[in-house]
Amino acid sequence: MSIRLVLAEDSFIVRRGLTAVIDATPGVELAGSCGDLDSLLRQVEAVKPDVVLTDIRMPPTNTDEGIRAAASLRRTQPYVGVVVLSQHLDAQYVLSFFRDGTAGRAYLLKENVYDPDQLLAAVHAVVTGGSMIDPQVTGALVQGRLRMEASPLAGLTRRELEALSCMAQGLDNKAIADAFSLSVRGVERHINSIFSKLGLREAQDVHRRVKAVLLYLAERD
Repeated sequence: MSIRLVLAEDSFIVRRGLTAVIDATPGVELAGSCGDLDSLLRQVEAVKPDVVLTDIRMPPTNTDEGIRAAASLRRTQPYVGVVVLSQHLDAQYVLSFFRDGTAGRAYLLKENVYDPDQLLAAVHAVVTGGSMIDPQVTGALVQGRLRMEASPLAGLTRRELEALSCMAQGLDNKAIADAFSLSVRGVERHINSIFSKLGLREAQDVHRRVKAVLLYLAERD
């Protein structure tokens, strides 16, 4: 029995290309196609597919419709597997997509999905309750994690990071104290701890403050 699939992609040219790939994929039947979030949810309700293959960005907002569709289907039709396609490698999209669990979910880059073998592997994975993530995405997430662990900011506490963020916005110790309902002395302790952990022990206080902010901004960039 064929696996029934609904395709959601707003670009007509890309949708035609994906349709050709699906038609050439053994054991997979295209049960419907559409180009926006509302149409996708209606088609899933109407044709009851086994799998949805969807772009992340579609009308009406062209932001994260594919991820929102996956979250909605997790609640309303949990038996439907979802394979999302991304044009760009964005860690936040990946984390949002898998926030409610990995079962029945696959994340592929568009540049690689035109390989019928990879598409078929992803479809079979989500149909059987498994998951799949594009190797390029996995590699980028691992590298991002390694960079984060190697960051000089990695040893800061949440409160220290918040204080450093305020410093980057130009707030003085009194303003930071007011923002977090702390005493000025308490803020000074946090800031001295930041200086110590970042190895900024010897310079004058104003220079240490500037260097700490520069490190923070460099990491954020």
